[in-house]
Amino acid sequence: MRLKKLIENLDSPRIINLCDFPVNGIACDSKSVKDNYVFVAIKGTSLDGHLFIGEAIRKGAKAIICQRAPARLPIPEGCSWITVKDTRQALARLAQRFYGHPSGKMKVIGITGTNGKTTTSYLLESLLNEAGFKTAVIGTINYRFGSKVIPACNTTPGPLETQSLLSGMQRAGVGFVVMEVSSHALAQERVSSVDFSYAIFTNLTHDHLDYHLNMDAYFKAKARLFKAMPKNTVSIFNIDDPYARRLLKITRSRVITYGLSSRAMVSARDIRFSIRSTRFIAKTPKATIEITSPLIGRHNLYNVLAAISLGTAVGLRPDTIKNAIAKFKPVPGRLERVDRGGDFSVFVDYAHTDDALKNVLTTLKELTASRIIVVFGCGGNRDKAKRPKMGRVASELSDFAIITSDNPRNESPRDIIADILSGITTKNFKVIADRRAAILGSIKMARPGDVILVAGKGHETQQIFKNRSIHFDDRETVRQCLELMS
Repeated sequence: MRLKKLIENLDSPRIINLCDFPVNGIACDSKSVKDNYVFVAIKGTSLDGHLFIGEAIRKGAKAIICQRAPARLPIPEGCSWITVKDTRQALARLAQRFYGHPSGKMKVIGITGTNGKTTTSYLLESLLNEAGFKTAVIGTINYRFGSKVIPACNTTPGPLETQSLLSGMQRAGVGFVVMEVSSHALAQERVSSVDFSYAIFTNLTHDHLDYHLNMDAYFKAKARLFKAMPKNTVSIFNIDDPYARRLLKITRSRVITYGLSSRAMVSARDIRFSIRSTRFIAKTPKATIEITSPLIGRHNLYNVLAAISLGTAVGLRPDTIKNAIAKFKPVPGRLERVDRGGDFSVFVDYAHTDDALKNVLTTLKELTASRIIVVFGCGGNRDKAKRPKMGRVASELSDFAIITSDNPRNESPRDIIADILSGITTKNFKVIADRRAAILGSIKMARPGDVILVAGKGHETQQIFKNRSIHFDDRETVRQCLELMS
């Protein structure tokens, strides 16, 4: 594609020295620039791409798209200079055009919310595969389609990677793409040029306020997905979440609601929870379906209802929905049972907010009459306000809490633990800063019938410190500790 064609859909560009040429690629990282590339200068939270324009030109960029011209940097002959108001938006539009607008040739389902995105994405993949659709997923754990599985760096990748992935999926014959859409991605225009056919809102609770600063800004980031949905699309809302009522007022799309309240269009009745499964009758506008799910707990009931709502919107047969949910395999690190069939149970879960931890502990408390022991920490360089809240939830909803390290990053583990302890008013806890020792300690103290929850890292396989990352998998560590104790 030539430059003139590529920049046609930019918003009011100011162009100096337009030199048309065949574009070989687009980059927003100067290190990735090659001959005949377009370089887009993005101002990030720590680095400003405008400072690297010179390097991009030296590496072969023939067009620069920026928000301001760097001082004392001459425009080389044969290099186009394009100034726009918003380079993040420009990058999204350029990526969409360069890769041939792939989202317009498939059905893309966006899932956003604080909790439940990953489990819901796996459920939707199961439903659509059961119905015979070729399905792809872009999510927290990985990006996958066909036989390809690509480890995920971000829940929602940047616009260049997103459009590249979508293009590959479209060429592979994918009909549906299920995409987890983070608040960061929405705020940073990563998906602004993705055409969503369906969008799902799971819930909104305290998280990421290190980035968004307050809940209103966090909500507005999420709301961008639904504001952009046109009339011929479908938005699916958890009507039991108070933020859903605000979203209902701003979307132009068709709406389906789900939940446990009487207002929900897709709801559940005759609910029976156990430590092994959840059974209920799903009521939809078109059918009543007997559901048996291997997922446990009230929070997972909401995830299953979200999936049923999408199945209803797509027009899947009730027996297809029923069979897909019954055969569903647990999601890695999402209330994943990792015990060895002994006389107590161990679960690993990704819960890293106070609300998510509350959901999981409440679930386990409802399903067992024995003690609940929780092992958890909080990540460094992340929202500090949630730390005392997580401490309070853990100490109040478990019988015993072991406070440990998560991913301390550039912070002192002891300082993070001190923040957690500031929210605890009970005495049913102890601190074991080393995560492996904490997990082993929980297993040593377990009695028959007890339930251990190792929370925070879920599927992750690395523990991140200031100057290094080490291999650390909670599930693997639990198995090693169980073997050591056997």
